[in-house]
Amino acid sequence: MDYVFEIIDKTGRKVHLTKERWTHITSPNSQHPYMANYFEEIKETLKAPAFIILHSLDNTKANYYTYIKNEKAYLLVGVKYLNGEGFVTTAFLTRKINRKP
Repeated sequence: MDYVFEIIDKTGRKVHLTKERWTHITSPNSQHPYMANYFEEIKETLKAPAFIILHSLDNTKANYYTYIKNEKAYLLVGVKYLNGEGFVTTAFLTRKINRKP
């Protein structure tokens, strides 16, 4: 599988972003095409998030958040973990932190 990047997240696990997911997130037909401008911020959010919120119903999923000051919003990066490694499922800007996803 082709990765756009692979890094070690704050929890010490490998997390990657596939070309397929990056295209899905940033395509002009997606809900979040503006995310193409936040590539480096996505990586930084995984390495040094302000918050990590685990999903209440699925312990293999987590949302990583970082505040983007000029947008007055949080960057949310959704990650799914399988076999000790993670992959980015989504990324977008939000005004709210969902503490019980």
